[in-house]
Amino acid sequence: MAGIWPDDIRCVALITFDVDGITSWLNRNPDFINYPSLLSMAEYGPSVATPRILDMLDAQGIPGSFYIPGYVAETHPDLVREIAGRGHEVAHHGYIHEPPATMTPDKEEEVLIKGIGILGELTGEAPVGYRSPSWELSPVSLDLLAKHNFQYDSSLMGDDAPYFVQGGDPPRNLVELPIHWLLDDAPHFAYAPSANRLGPMRNPDEVFESWAAEFRGIYRYGRCFNLTMHPQYIGRPGRLLMLERLIEYIKTFPGSGPAAHDRGGWPDDTAIDRSEHEYTDWERRVDAVHQVLGQQGIRTTDEMRRAIESLPPELYEALSYYEKWTAALEILLIEKGILTADEIDAKTAVLREQGL
Repeated sequence: MAGIWPDDIRCVALITFDVDGITSWLNRNPDFINYPSLLSMAEYGPSVATPRILDMLDAQGIPGSFYIPGYVAETHPDLVREIAGRGHEVAHHGYIHEPPATMTPDKEEEVLIKGIGILGELTGEAPVGYRSPSWELSPVSLDLLAKHNFQYDSSLMGDDAPYFVQGGDPPRNLVELPIHWLLDDAPHFAYAPSANRLGPMRNPDEVFESWAAEFRGIYRYGRCFNLTMHPQYIGRPGRLLMLERLIEYIKTFPGSGPAAHDRGGWPDDTAIDRSEHEYTDWERRVDAVHQVLGQQGIRTTDEMRRAIESLPPELYEALSYYEKWTAALEILLIEKGILTADEIDAKTAVLREQGL
């Protein structure tokens, strides 16, 4: 076990989607029911973008988590069944996108129970995960989640790896899968003048660089990359191609990859102990070569698998999984004339001198 993760896992990436549809706009202002252009943009999310996202996830062979308001589930029952049927997580996201902090405790529990019933009827099992609309819990939210048998929440920002929070009476642990606005597509892409959301709309390449940089940092520290997206935004064709490119980029890092919360519950031993991790020279080397890979646009996992297969048998047997990937990355950089072996040694030495 390296750091907080088991086996050879260096870091985990969570690819998640808030399928808000029209609910986030109607909760913001009920008068938006009279704005057909705004609502058509929102409806694009569940009706057009989400099926496209599901096909992309299938092509990439990765799971996702879908946080779905009860109203959207009621109006798109076949979509919810399809998401669950393809092996993805269906999780709770209010009924009509109500931020818990705006409700009384009784109303909050009523909304929670209503969503549990709707999602449970469509998928055959009660949701175990919850993400609060607008990422603002109330003082009683964790108690209610514990009371209604949720295993985790994904609404807080107190760390960049899973940690425990307590709720209920008597108190029990829930896992918190922390989020952050930096890893949310809405601040980058939301644009709706009639609702006073005025952007600016970012170029997908700019957002890719921002998210890739954050992933590199999270990977460096062995934490959890929790990406939050909304089909009505990320599902536009050019942006979805950017997301696919990001997933392929993440796959190039040894000991990392997209994952989804298992419906059976998040294992206790992966909610972190916050101990320091001592980095080896092999880990420094992979950091060094990935800095160059990101700049050069080498993101093809097939190329790296070929490079691994080209390792001499005696070296292949002697190296760990992590070290094989590092050696393969070095082969690619040298083959492409991007770095020499001496330059890789020098970059590794710099990281060592920096105490990294």
